[in-house]
Amino acid sequence: MMSTTTGSAPKTRIRDLDPSAKRKVRAAWYGMWLDLYDIYLPIVALTPAMMYFEPEGLSVAERLLINNFVFVLTLIGRPLGSIMFGVLADRFGRKRITEISVVGFSACTLLIGALPGYATIGIAALVLLLALRAIGGVFMGGEYTGANPLAMEATPRSMRGLVGGVIQSGYPLAYVSVSALVAVLLLVLPSGGLGDAYTTWGWRIPFIVGGVLGFVFFVHLRRGVEESQVWKESVRSKTKEKSPLRAVFVGESGKALAQTLLLMTGLWFGVQALTAATPTLLMNVLEMDSQQVTVALLIANLILAASYVLLGRLGQRVGRKRLLLWGGVVALVVGTPFYYLMVQSATSLNIVLVTITATVALVAVVGVFGLVPTYLTERFPAEVRSTGYGIGYSLALVIPSGYGYYMNWLSGFMPFEYTPLVLIVLGGVLTVIGATMGPDTRHVRMNDEE
Repeated sequence: MMSTTTGSAPKTRIRDLDPSAKRKVRAAWYGMWLDLYDIYLPIVALTPAMMYFEPEGLSVAERLLINNFVFVLTLIGRPLGSIMFGVLADRFGRKRITEISVVGFSACTLLIGALPGYATIGIAALVLLLALRAIGGVFMGGEYTGANPLAMEATPRSMRGLVGGVIQSGYPLAYVSVSALVAVLLLVLPSGGLGDAYTTWGWRIPFIVGGVLGFVFFVHLRRGVEESQVWKESVRSKTKEKSPLRAVFVGESGKALAQTLLLMTGLWFGVQALTAATPTLLMNVLEMDSQQVTVALLIANLILAASYVLLGRLGQRVGRKRLLLWGGVVALVVGTPFYYLMVQSATSLNIVLVTITATVALVAVVGVFGLVPTYLTERFPAEVRSTGYGIGYSLALVIPSGYGYYMNWLSGFMPFEYTPLVLIVLGGVLTVIGATMGPDTRHVRMNDEE
């Protein structure tokens, strides 16, 4: 890790990092992008072709339930993987465990791209799809638990906010990438029918691309990225925790874990309401043109990516706790009315207003996620850092991942298209409480050189 020599000016730009740190930051960004590219595949690439895996005669509600289950299975697998791989990363090294996880979920993605359909092997096609998504989700849980602490431990304290925001920008840019690829495929390939080109084989292309890029990432990790010096020092000094899973639940680490779980649960409710539920709601419930919705959400996610970098840097100046706290308030005060306006604009089929209101709502509710890689890394000591990061990040996702079922239940009391408002409000309240309970972490020392 680069040392910060007394009297030298604080480093504030990515290009100021030493070559080893740059490679680690690049790997963390690429890993985040690849992880979320894979996460979005069922929502974006597979939804237009799900009939390939399903028996005929299903109702719209049954199809939506299956689509949601494919996505949720991945989200459920991630916490299991983050616990398992987080413990292994604290015991055997960040880099090695990241490599294993990348190979695992990339192989699952490639195998999905080769699956036969319902017409060939019957219900086994859907079972195999669900099984591979669940297994892939477990391996995905190991990517960020290793790669993000690896990058943050190599980053000078003065740059952690910026670097964390840059890493997190891979999230919305992954959505942009997979959406753009699928949009092009849908433009050039017939779709909508069981025998159409996209339904039969076109959907496989994004999966094959994701799998191949995963193995490219593995080669980059293997050849170009070094192990964390902070982790190596814990091994040399014999402070490496023999049982990270036990240690993270007790003492100060246990308090940090409880606080981050509450905070992240709030943030994940907002993410599910705005990024997971909104595309399906706009296209299938409010019946907007799918290509127009895709373009609108591409624009919104590009701006969201920029907001992650800006807010990550702002957190370095004003404090991460303060910004997370205000993020929850902004979600309540700005996010909810703009989501309401987005639905109103959609009912009148005004795509310009949908784009504007969706962008404001997305940034207002999800923007402070740009602080997450930095904040979670700083909340835990090196001995349990990957374990704490993985559990705090992914276990908090379990309850919010049932967003589709909560929305269906809430639709008994209010119009379905407005049910995400409840999730946004709940997420904002939990974010405020979680941020209030925790400390500001921007002055935390990662090692003795800071």
